[in-house]
Amino acid sequence: MAAGRDDKKITSLMGESENYARVRTTALVIIAFAVVLFLLVQARFMLISLAVAIILFALTSDVIRLIARQRIGRFGIPNWLASIVALVLISTALLLLSSILLAQLNTVLMTTISYAERAPSAVASLFRWMGEDVERAVLNSLSSVEISGYVRTVAGQAGSLMQGTVLVILFVGFLFAERIWFDTKMTNFFEDEAQAARATKIITSIIHRVNYYLLVKTVVSLITGAMIYAVARFFDIELALALGILTFILNYIPNIGSIVATGMVALVGYVETGEAQTTALLFLITGAIQFVNGNVIDPWMMGRALRLSSFGIIISLAFWGAVWGIPGMFLSVPIMVMLMVVCSHVPELRKVAVLLSREGLPEDERELDRLSEEIESRKAS
Repeated sequence: MAAGRDDKKITSLMGESENYARVRTTALVIIAFAVVLFLLVQARFMLISLAVAIILFALTSDVIRLIARQRIGRFGIPNWLASIVALVLISTALLLLSSILLAQLNTVLMTTISYAERAPSAVASLFRWMGEDVERAVLNSLSSVEISGYVRTVAGQAGSLMQGTVLVILFVGFLFAERIWFDTKMTNFFEDEAQAARATKIITSIIHRVNYYLLVKTVVSLITGAMIYAVARFFDIELALALGILTFILNYIPNIGSIVATGMVALVGYVETGEAQTTALLFLITGAIQFVNGNVIDPWMMGRALRLSSFGIIISLAFWGAVWGIPGMFLSVPIMVMLMVVCSHVPELRKVAVLLSREGLPEDERELDRLSEEIESRKAS
């Protein structure tokens, strides 16, 4: 009897110990998540610049190899010179794009201020068919919105764009300087050549998928922006060029970007023309362009390169938008791609990759080896 009671006590103590360990682990996970979230918010300017720099570095690594393989007579181009040339090209392109973006944003903001007084009455008139009471209620609601405050907020965020560009250029320069020791660092970090080679394959897969996503997204966004510019010019919209450029940029934000761009074009068109029929036609044409390019051409070109869950994209968009604002929305899909690929090759996290993938079929080892072989053969050729 005494032995039985002792066994029960031991079993009870073991159960309590397991429950305590479970509670402690859960509490530590919650605390760690809160600390990481705090650091993400507090250091977001530097982290956003670092994330953009890593993406640009991944995009241009193949360009550096291409330049380094070129020969001038019997002399080849050294790797350090190829890195300097690539850095100069990236710096020039970033500064040029930042200047163009700031100029167009200033144009839109100045025009927004000039149209601020006309916009509420113009939008309210769209509800005239519902009665004067509804029109007056909409007008009163819109008139209470301080557009100038939002404009100042956007202008303040745009003002930090050039600072971020300079920081990105510095980060890319240091990454170029470190790239020649990357393989050695990976081997010494894992202390096992097989594990280092596997980690390199995973990083290569992430770079390949993110690069392909950005390439397709750039082509589709460029086509969409050009078509929106042509439509706006056809309707004699004053801000045709600005609308085309902003549509190109907004299309990098999945799902929401195209909706915002379509509404922006329609609103600007209505404020400028004041004609409901013209605005409706402009909205339909713009919406059709966004629908065809976003739901037909974009998925067709993407193929099976990403295979991300649509619901997962929305969750990632909402989370990174809340943490990093608008830049987080642009980076949400590349971050999700990285997370899905990493989770695919960690047995304990593979279920997370299943949830993030579109068909529930994340990348496996055979696909990873096949992709690495394709990339290596492409480099050798």
